[in-house]
Amino acid sequence: MSVRKLPHRPEAPADKPPVTPDAAATAEDQGQTVATLPARGLAPRLAHAFAAPRAQRAALIPYLTGGHPDLQTSDRLIATLIDAGADIVELGIPFSDPIADGPVVQQSTHAALSAGITPDDVLGLAAAHSAAAPFVLLTYLNSVLAFGAERFFTRAATAGVEALVIPDLPLDEAAGRTVSLAREAGGLAALAAGAGVSLVPMATPTSTDERLELVAAAATSFVYCVAVTGVTGARAEVGAELPALLARLRQRTDAPLAVGFGISTAEQAAGVAGLADGVIIGSALIDAVTRAASPDDACAAARSLVSAASEAIAGG
Repeated sequence: MSVRKLPHRPEAPADKPPVTPDAAATAEDQGQTVATLPARGLAPRLAHAFAAPRAQRAALIPYLTGGHPDLQTSDRLIATLIDAGADIVELGIPFSDPIADGPVVQQSTHAALSAGITPDDVLGLAAAHSAAAPFVLLTYLNSVLAFGAERFFTRAATAGVEALVIPDLPLDEAAGRTVSLAREAGGLAALAAGAGVSLVPMATPTSTDERLELVAAAATSFVYCVAVTGVTGARAEVGAELPALLARLRQRTDAPLAVGFGISTAEQAAGVAGLADGVIIGSALIDAVTRAASPDDACAAARSLVSAASEAIAGG
């Protein structure tokens, strides 16, 4: 299936004009159910990374659990990833119940928690390297709420983080399927945007057309596209449903589409780069780091995997 980038954001059908916040509030007062559109223009460094990736065809986004296998090695690994070709670095904040993650990532996050790694530690890692690359954080809602949502978003922005992926935050609550629901949920998307941070919506092969409309409306930086149904983890093949998912999204948004879950080889990265705007490699990278006998070996393994992926993406 052919999937192409749209030169501009699709226009809303004549009978369904975009809903502004003021219009949404008016509609709510009249008892209507509406979807609010968040502001675009967040995450300028991410936008540049997607528009002008180093490998030319798609942005390469390696994912690591922050503080794994230890804080010092994690710091070295981030520098290695950027030097090896990463356009964007995604860091995971360790959490006790990472429901979106498979065994490899779960093992790394539990090890980091056992070592005492905190959200502040991970934010510190991003701050230390944010001059060299834009950062995305993956975290879970409880971590944000325990930290204090407004304080967390402000701290993330100060650390150079431009976007957050929160897998267990219902999109209806984050972006606001209705104005009242968004208010009841604490307006997290608005709080994040106020600090200059984008909340990244996720789309899966099983997402309905109605859900994808909401995803498109909520995409203030990029869309995280799940390549396969299930949790994170290396797989022999990228999901066959991925091209159709990307095509459906292209019909609804010109926001960059980054694909994760299951990409483990340079060849898979190159294949996905032909369809999407970003390629996320996580479990395979974390597995290589976990298996390494020393910090030097971990950095060498990370460099090998990311360099090979970057070369494969560039070569097409």
